[in-house]
Amino acid sequence: MALAEIELARIKKYVGSFCARRSPIHIRDKLSLEYLIKNQDVLIYERRPKWNDPTSTTESSVAKLRYVRKSNEWKLYWQRANMKWYAYEPFPSSNDLEKIVDVIDQDKYGCFFG
Repeated sequence: MALAEIELARIKKYVGSFCARRSPIHIRDKLSLEYLIKNQDVLIYERRPKWNDPTSTTESSVAKLRYVRKSNEWKLYWQRANMKWYAYEPFPSSNDLEKIVDVIDQDKYGCFFG
């Protein structure tokens, strides 16, 4: 089931502003943080030019958020080197999307931005 309009508005407000803030205008052509919504998931990723072909871009996953409507909570995932998603155990879920985005921004354990 697709996300409701209220959830989409929250995503735009918190995730969208987070991505915009982490992608300053003066370097946006070299590095930008973006997000994609697919079903109940929000994927946050970095986009940058390929090192060996600056005319094309590459994308790297940063974090994944999954909305669980039944419990009205957001689950937070990080991607390990094996390219699989794992629950972010220090803060695996919250009913507050803003708190989840803050955890990603702080990246206390270097799981999202290295």
